[in-house]
Amino acid sequence: MICGSFNLAEVTFFNYIHISSRSGAANYWKQGIRAAVIIMRLPTTKHPYLEHLLETATPVTLNSSSKVLILSDLHMGNGGRRDEFKRNAELVRTMLESYYLPEKYSLVLNGDVEELFKFSLESIASEWGSLYDLFLKFMKNGFFWKTYGNHDASLLDEREYQLASSMVNSLKFQYGNETMLLFHGHQASELLWDTYPMVSHAIIFFIRYIAKPVGIRNFSKSYNSPRRFAIEKSIYEFSNQAKIVSIIGHTHRPLFESLSKVDFLNYRIEELCRAYPSADTEKRVIIQQKITSLKTELDACYKRGKKIGLRSGRYNNITIPSIFNSGCSIGKRGITALEIEGNKIRLVYWYNGKQSRKFTSDRDNRPMELGTTGFSRVVLNEDSLDYVFSRLHLLA
Repeated sequence: MICGSFNLAEVTFFNYIHISSRSGAANYWKQGIRAAVIIMRLPTTKHPYLEHLLETATPVTLNSSSKVLILSDLHMGNGGRRDEFKRNAELVRTMLESYYLPEKYSLVLNGDVEELFKFSLESIASEWGSLYDLFLKFMKNGFFWKTYGNHDASLLDEREYQLASSMVNSLKFQYGNETMLLFHGHQASELLWDTYPMVSHAIIFFIRYIAKPVGIRNFSKSYNSPRRFAIEKSIYEFSNQAKIVSIIGHTHRPLFESLSKVDFLNYRIEELCRAYPSADTEKRVIIQQKITSLKTELDACYKRGKKIGLRSGRYNNITIPSIFNSGCSIGKRGITALEIEGNKIRLVYWYNGKQSRKFTSDRDNRPMELGTTGFSRVVLNEDSLDYVFSRLHLLA
């Protein structure tokens, strides 16, 4: 009865919107109503909007020769002092142009590419238009897709947007019989997108058309540790229930196999301690050196505590590898990204060797400098997708 009357209201409302206005603001309300209808039609499910993303995701088939780079949260601005992307702009340009493009990678930008809460699209495109051209070049390697995040969702209204043809809500990577769902991550906010999406659209409407023009500053959830942990946990529960891997951004916190950097460092130290008793004298010396290095990195994490969101990525007693997070592209010392190559998935870190402190890889990999650019890449962690999905099915 409720759904029936709501559908009638939906049609009436859509007709009213279509007749009265074709503006971006009107389209936002249309999106909010559509999302609300999804919730009304799926009243018994815990994560209806995430289920909707999975059902409607654009499919992409991966094979043994596939190479994919996943970046998120560039937050491109107008090139001024408030533009957080400006610090790493040359690093992003160089690694895309000199490494990933010639290495035949496809590209996915997983939301919050533009910072539309602070800047107009015109000012962003004027400053970084050449980067848009670079993004589109990846289509010749296979594909280029861009999902939307909470900071660039209004681009769905921009028909003249240069990357409009590549915009999608979510992507569904098919790896054999397994599924990896790529979406930004803001959709999992339990009190907004996933439960009351119309409220979420109303908030974005307020920020875009009222708060931003009068200079009200927005505070992102990405820097709020308890809230971003709740979002990650919600996606973790959904992924385990659906037996899929979710690849997100949004929280600015890199996750590999559902674990944070702090978790990995602790696990790695434990692995080395277990290997120590059976090792010969030479190997014991190497293990001691590795443990000392990892302890130093772990101590540095705790000293930076609040800045890096020092909370465990463990959401229950047994960690299931169902969430990966590419982190962000606006780090003070560099950027993190995810790579998929054949049957491997990696979390990598790019930084300027002239400015960055020494970075310790969780798997003891050595940094690789990109020619004479001064920029270096290090693999923080790597694993087999077959292992990831085997563990997922056995434990979820």
